[in-house]
Amino acid sequence: MNRTTPNISRARARRELSQNFLADRAAIARYARAVGGGPGDLVVEAGAGDGRITAALAARAGRVVAYEIDPVLAARLRRRCRELPHVRCVTGDFLRARPPSDPFHLAGNIPYSATSRIVAWALQAPALRSATLITQLEYARRRTGDYGRWSRLTVRTWPVFSWRMGGRIDRGRFRPVPRVDAAVLRLDRRERPLLPAGAMRDHVRCVDLGFTGRGGTLHASLRAAYPRRRLDAAFRAAGVPRDAVVAHVHPDQWVMLVAVLHDLSVDRPRG
Repeated sequence: MNRTTPNISRARARRELSQNFLADRAAIARYARAVGGGPGDLVVEAGAGDGRITAALAARAGRVVAYEIDPVLAARLRRRCRELPHVRCVTGDFLRARPPSDPFHLAGNIPYSATSRIVAWALQAPALRSATLITQLEYARRRTGDYGRWSRLTVRTWPVFSWRMGGRIDRGRFRPVPRVDAAVLRLDRRERPLLPAGAMRDHVRCVDLGFTGRGGTLHASLRAAYPRRRLDAAFRAAGVPRDAVVAHVHPDQWVMLVAVLHDLSVDRPRG
């Protein structure tokens, strides 16, 4: 997400900022419904472009703050939203923005090259309630277990955030047309975390150790820090086979593993 300068051509700017705009009206309307929000809600949009999605979000939300780093697009965004007093357009880098202190929902047809950084921003925002992001299809599938495998980031944050994939968006609905299809990635902050307050540090340490891959199985990796007898009890309680590979263990099973390993009281995972 490098800043554009006057001597950079529009084609080059698109390449550097990964600018592929959702151009299909029906797809935009579906996406705005997926973001949700109501008359009292604040929606923050990352990478607003020329405001096509912004206007659809504004029709549902109480307030919208739209960020666009490209000054040419930001000018179009302001023109499109000038009759919408509850929309604030910001020309600048979203990733440098301070998260709102009020509860908010994050939206955006985000630059593919900045996906990981924007997701990290969202996960670190204390007042975030949900994030509904248009990402590369592969990224959404990897983060939501759609390949039958789970990523470390998803498992790490699972006690606080749920991850799921929404609808797939054909690449032909964007202009210019990207090389790959997209999908809607949805993160929701849980009303009640799956682990007790103060247990997240133990959870993260356990997950990071498990994902080192030492010994070839999750059980072997965790043996570096936990007694075999306690590990065996935890694996039985979570329904995880002794020979399970770490990526194949469901995040809910991780919650039970950590609970037994650290003597925590939690509800049994739903699977």
